[in-house]
Amino acid sequence: MALKYLLWYNYRNDCYLMIELREHQKTVIDTLSEYNKGQVIVPTGGGKTMCMIEDAKRQFKSSITKTIVVVAPRILLASQLSSEFFEQTLDANYNLTIECMHVHSGETHHYSTTNAHKIRVWNNNSVRHKLIFTTYHSLHKIQEADINIDTIYFDEAHNSIQKNFIEAVEYFSMYANRCYFFTATPKHSKTPFKVGMNDSDIFGDVLINVPAPKLVKEGHILPPKVIIKKIDVVDDSRFGYEKDCDHVISTIDDIDVDKILICARSTKQIVSLTSLSDFCIQLKDRGYNWMYITAKTGAIINGKKVDRESFFNTLNSWGKGNERFVVLHHSILSEGINVSGLEAALFLRSMDYIGISQTIGRVIRKGSESKTYGLVVVPSYDKVGITTSRKVEAVVDTVFNKGEAAVSVITK
Repeated sequence: MALKYLLWYNYRNDCYLMIELREHQKTVIDTLSEYNKGQVIVPTGGGKTMCMIEDAKRQFKSSITKTIVVVAPRILLASQLSSEFFEQTLDANYNLTIECMHVHSGETHHYSTTNAHKIRVWNNNSVRHKLIFTTYHSLHKIQEADINIDTIYFDEAHNSIQKNFIEAVEYFSMYANRCYFFTATPKHSKTPFKVGMNDSDIFGDVLINVPAPKLVKEGHILPPKVIIKKIDVVDDSRFGYEKDCDHVISTIDDIDVDKILICARSTKQIVSLTSLSDFCIQLKDRGYNWMYITAKTGAIINGKKVDRESFFNTLNSWGKGNERFVVLHHSILSEGINVSGLEAALFLRSMDYIGISQTIGRVIRKGSESKTYGLVVVPSYDKVGITTSRKVEAVVDTVFNKGEAAVSVITK
């Protein structure tokens, strides 16, 4: 009998919530119970994390202790996944029969280490079920610990093919009892010198591929609306950041929405826009708050440096509220991070198909009742804009018209 509902315990409000699973989620969960290895292709916003959680719940019903590993591309996403898992009751006993460990260099409220010996001691001494959150970068530490893994979930699995990660990925593909690769954007290879997700020995077969048009039709995600804003290029003596400022502000005025994600081409462009031009003044005049985050500068909100936790708490609060805001980034917010309320993504940089598809996924999540689509905007005033606009249109056609995954292919 197929599972229909997921019992969700909300610790913040101290109550249980009955969440009805979507049809495709039920199919994914039932499929995982039939196969021990394979790929699960679900569009961004399709609820793949919920599928992992429900499968983990089934494993934790066993009287034999289980060890489950969840792998994420970034520390930030590993922490987000951990929070999402533990917002629910995984064992019908307030999670009292489950111990948690993080294996990465970031901060966490749970026990954390990257020492292989400590990982092995923690795992072997525990008599409870075990849930480990790690990153692709630190996955080899669990490999070195030489512990038995019952189930491993690779989130944003297109990252798993990277040269520095593939050895550990291949190891767990071979030795974990159950191994699943979740992504919206598979990465294949046509060269014998590099591994791709089309290597079924490592990644297994595609177990299920949920088409985006199905999720749009059923009302689970919104369709994207692409706007290519062609801007006449004026040959003048102004600095590049001054021109960028004018073009971005003009685009913001045209689309007239409250919550905007800007994908900048570099940290330098973000810093120049916000500190050398009158970009922030113009945003304030229009009632927008502004914020940005990069690996080099850290997190900034309205000109003030903050820690990452404050940044994301504010970002989600603004996303759920009535504030108007613009958030700039180079790559950190493109993949996996759930941000409520974003209405438009503005591309100032070119990306591969994976990056474009993941970025579009930030704005097609359902929000207010008045939101009927996710805006995808490309100001086209230079070669970067022209190239990006073509790629964006190609991705939208592939994913949302043809219903295929945005597969990126390595050719050399």
